[in-house]
Amino acid sequence: MKGLLSEFRLYLCNHWIKHIPSNRIRLWYYRNVMQFSIENGSHIFMGCTFDSAKNLTIGRNSVVNANCRIDNRGSIVIGENVSISNEVCILTGDHDMDSDDFLGRDYPVRIGSYVWIGTRAMILPGVNVGDAAVVAAGAVVTRPVQPYDVVAGVPARKIRERAFDKAFKYSNDYKRLFQ
Repeated sequence: MKGLLSEFRLYLCNHWIKHIPSNRIRLWYYRNVMQFSIENGSHIFMGCTFDSAKNLTIGRNSVVNANCRIDNRGSIVIGENVSISNEVCILTGDHDMDSDDFLGRDYPVRIGSYVWIGTRAMILPGVNVGDAAVVAAGAVVTRPVQPYDVVAGVPARKIRERAFDKAFKYSNDYKRLFQ
């Protein structure tokens, strides 16, 4: 029975809640029913789907834009003032293709503070994205990204470092009506 209730909670999240045009209602559901840890000033826009209850932590003033897939089975920690663009896919699980039973595996993903992840980028299981890094649109990140690095491509490779003055001061505390 417990498994059925858990699956029903996930079904509601991914097929009903994600379509509600009120961030306040969705955040209430994510915090209280899905048991995600989402700090004040953070927003998850409409259309995002999740693979599990729990295992998701989002710091202050971070934004997950519309239609992202968040595979939080292996846990995801997102820092403060992070901008995750539309249709980003963050994966924490895969399968061991060399095992005779195609064993499933979960690896945590950590995204530091002041990170920007571009549209349709993909973060693969076990990857850490350092503070203030930028992942270009469409990049597939297969290995750790160092702080302040800008990565692009498939697989993602460093193309330069982000210009900075040692301290970012911006806040991603923005929301849109009906998103």
